[in-house]
Amino acid sequence: MALALDPAPGGRRQAFRVAVRMARRDIRRHKGRSLLIILLIMLPVAGMAGAVTLIQSTQETAAESVQYQLGTTQARFRPMPMANGVMVQDPVEELRITTSDWDTNPGFTPADPRDAIPAGYDVLTESTLDLTAESGAADVRVVGRAVDALAPAFAGKYTLLDGRAPGTDAEMLVSPGLLERFGLGLGEELATSAGTFVAVGTLRDAGYSDSNSIVYLKPGQGSVGAPAPPVSTSPAPTVSAIKATMYYLVGSEPVTWSQVLEANTVGVTVLSRSVVLNPPPQGERGREGAGTSSSASLPLAAYAAGALLGALALLEVGLLAGAAFAVGAKGQVRELALLAATGAESPTIRSVVMAAGLWLGGIGVAAGAVVGLVAAAGVVFVARLNGSVRFPGFHPDALLTVLVMVMGYVACLLAALAPARQVARQAVLGALKSGRAPASAGKKSTVVGAALLGVAAAALAAGTWLAVSSEDPDVFSSRTPVIAWFLLGGAVLGVTSMVLLTGKLVALLAKRAGQLPLAARMAARDSSRNRSRTVPAVAAVLAAATLASAGMVLAASQQANEQENHYWSALKNQAVLPLSVAQPLLADGTVPDPVWIDPAAVASALDGAVDTVEWTSVLRTAAIRNCEMRPGLADASPAQTPTSSCLQYSLATPEGNECPVTAGGRVLDPEDWRCQGAMRPYETQGRGDSVVVGTAEDVERLFGTAPTAEARDVLAAGGMVVTNPVFVRDGHASLEAQDVRKPAPLVPGSSEFQGYQETGRTEVAAAVLEPEVNVPYYGVVSPEAAAAAGMRVDNGALLVQLSAYPDAAQADKVSAALAGIYADRFGSMYVERGAERDASLILWSIVGLGALITLSAAGITTGLSMADSRKDHVTLAGVGASPRLRKALAGSQALMTAGLGTVLGSVAGIVPAVLLVTATGMARTAVVPWLQLVALLIAVPLTGAALAWLFTRARLPVSRREVGT
Repeated sequence: MALALDPAPGGRRQAFRVAVRMARRDIRRHKGRSLLIILLIMLPVAGMAGAVTLIQSTQETAAESVQYQLGTTQARFRPMPMANGVMVQDPVEELRITTSDWDTNPGFTPADPRDAIPAGYDVLTESTLDLTAESGAADVRVVGRAVDALAPAFAGKYTLLDGRAPGTDAEMLVSPGLLERFGLGLGEELATSAGTFVAVGTLRDAGYSDSNSIVYLKPGQGSVGAPAPPVSTSPAPTVSAIKATMYYLVGSEPVTWSQVLEANTVGVTVLSRSVVLNPPPQGERGREGAGTSSSASLPLAAYAAGALLGALALLEVGLLAGAAFAVGAKGQVRELALLAATGAESPTIRSVVMAAGLWLGGIGVAAGAVVGLVAAAGVVFVARLNGSVRFPGFHPDALLTVLVMVMGYVACLLAALAPARQVARQAVLGALKSGRAPASAGKKSTVVGAALLGVAAAALAAGTWLAVSSEDPDVFSSRTPVIAWFLLGGAVLGVTSMVLLTGKLVALLAKRAGQLPLAARMAARDSSRNRSRTVPAVAAVLAAATLASAGMVLAASQQANEQENHYWSALKNQAVLPLSVAQPLLADGTVPDPVWIDPAAVASALDGAVDTVEWTSVLRTAAIRNCEMRPGLADASPAQTPTSSCLQYSLATPEGNECPVTAGGRVLDPEDWRCQGAMRPYETQGRGDSVVVGTAEDVERLFGTAPTAEARDVLAAGGMVVTNPVFVRDGHASLEAQDVRKPAPLVPGSSEFQGYQETGRTEVAAAVLEPEVNVPYYGVVSPEAAAAAGMRVDNGALLVQLSAYPDAAQADKVSAALAGIYADRFGSMYVERGAERDASLILWSIVGLGALITLSAAGITTGLSMADSRKDHVTLAGVGASPRLRKALAGSQALMTAGLGTVLGSVAGIVPAVLLVTATGMARTAVVPWLQLVALLIAVPLTGAALAWLFTRARLPVSRREVGT
């Protein structure tokens, strides 16, 4: 009778069940190793799930929006200056106009919101108050609110944190930040411009951070609502004025979109609960232009950076899991060989290792998702508990979380496939003879690694070439997605190729380890002999270091770009205080004369408030005064009269000196000299005080640079010192006068503001003196040239130079001193801090996080390797090796693994990150933070070696004798 060699029905399924059962038993038998494997898989999955959740948690939902802004009320009515009665608001963002009709209707007068409220509602009011409060000898401006905050209808908007509700008109509620700001406690008094009140409770406004200094009074409490006196140089008024009032509707009926549109016709905007929760369709949103989104999409370069980090994180999952499964499979060699000896086929043997991947990968991915979600929830909870509004709520995204889990799980299974195939190919006889038989060092991985390295280099080169060859920014913009894909693919292939070449690198290092100390020499040779253990460990560290180094380069480049494009209001530690204060329109609509401030009084007040004032200087500019801005009168009156001036002065760009732009309006070459320097024409339109009339001393104070002999001569001869050579040709510049009442026509196809209509030009001799930083000035013009250009010169501002940036106490004293002069027409003094932000703190945070991730990978893989090499240590102990040598050997093995992985990972992360930054236009230049990278390269290997030395036992436990030994 012939043998039936056909597969038994259901045999594959039965073999898989056996494999799953064997894998489960192996996991139970080696709990420590299994836990380390789960941790390796869990860490990157937790990081990705937590990052995705935190990003989603920064986005406010419609329900949160109405809760934080409306409480339980139905709607909020508020005034909004509108040019006509046909403008339509956005249904969700009430202060954003979505129609394109901005034509001014002289006969349109916005109505009082109270008159637009429909019948059938109770009304609660919330008024913004202009308040000051005493802080020592200073009067500090604080935010004031007149609102019945503890009314039941405001539940969800206002929350009483501590204390109690005010019982009398002498009591008030405050924000936690105000107590900290003024050093108060509950039950203590605070003197304000509306009266002296006792703080009896702290209140949280869901829409504002607790760190703000806010006083909450009830409507009509104290002297709220009393009229403010006119501006003068007398001390600040002791009463507060209502700046704006909003009306909240309490009732059962929702406010519909048709009612919102009706309110818009009279100049009132409405935030309606029902409209926000159920926005109207596009066809019902009013005139053309409605419904456009205001949320600017992230630039493609930002998406590319996120995709690079995500791809590296996913690759890290695979490599960490691969390191884990490689060690686990190696521990199963003997029993898998026995299984093969009984007739099991290669697919059955592979399925045992793959089943371990199913179990451990599933547990690790699920645990990672849970840990990531819990960590993100903790961050959001702590932030909300501390009164931060950075996270409106905890918003786990089920789809994205499941996607992260699926991608992580697939990466785990792919990582388990390689050791499964390797174990299945091992000779049955060799495995039975010795479970410690070293794997053959074949050349296949080296060849494949070299080929992949070439492909990665070609992909990176192709992406870079596509970017460099795109001389037209419009073409570059269309190529950006392709460029990003090339660079991302090259980065991933580069890491993969380095992993495959790691074995060859380890062998080369072992050959050159003859001059090293004994422990290091033994570690190098052991790593070369047991590459199946070494390579996965190095790969795990490599993946973590790649992610950390790429993140550092991207962060450093972005910060450098922000600093390079910093807007300088003046030189560092300088402030510019206006010397004229505009007044509100008179009853007949005419513009009254501004109130002029005595510069000597301002300087004296500053000297009396702080001792950091080095000097002050009056800036004389062509001030715009008494300018009639009503469109109907713009053409009927001249730009300048004996009592008024509507002229703003700037420098015209000579023909041929314009910054080259593309048809799409993009700068052709940011490095072109015509596109750089102060007052860059393609991004600056100038201000009324951008041309200063003065002397060489003014040049030095404004520019931060001593004037050259040429600059002094030109200024003395009646010329001008210019900050940017782009405005000068043949030693002359053109002073251009523009009528601020008449905007220049828009360029066809563009909606960008094009400045104002020119009324005249005056040629003046000019010398170029580039300032220390890009200050917002065209330059300093001589009085003679100013007179020739018809400039109406006044004391426009007071330039103040401080020796240091003022702290909070100094700022309070300055505000109090200026309040006595400017009254309620000026806020606080803005001092230019400079572009130096604490970027190093962010970079060191990334270093710390990257080092933690890399150390975790190094520590866990080292632990797995130590478990795998336990018999080697037993052998060393048996031949008389001291505990010190075995501890040194463990430290050397960890040092080699972590050091090699960190070095390779840094290279694999820096190169694609630099190319991504330069090729996608994320920043003008790529910045490599060498100090932080060197710290990572030194800290991770040394710390890993120290921990391995510390946790290696001096005495080894007695090992159970195995069968056949």
